[in-house]
Amino acid sequence: MPKKIFVTQERGMLTKRIRVLSVKLMRRKINKTELRLMPYIIHVMMNEQRIDISRVNEDERAILSEWREKGYIEGGAGGLQISTEFWNIICEIVRLGYVDLGCRVEA
Repeated sequence: MPKKIFVTQERGMLTKRIRVLSVKLMRRKINKTELRLMPYIIHVMMNEQRIDISRVNEDERAILSEWREKGYIEGGAGGLQISTEFWNIICEIVRLGYVDLGCRVEA
């Protein structure tokens, strides 16, 4: 019988379980930039609800545009709104990427 071992990951690391979850919840794989943008969006929504454009690079702006096109978010620097569905998705993905850093795997 295979042995189960506990492994840990680094914070913000794009792992297989995050890719699997993103496909399940978003119907596509996310990249590391998108994963690392999500905690910032959570911070923005829990605080000023306005994106500080000086803190967002060109790649992140492209991701935000894609999220707008999909209806996940509206607005930005003038005021950000997020759908409940997308809020739940990014919270779950961030939990796996930044909070739940360990998992059991077969050795």
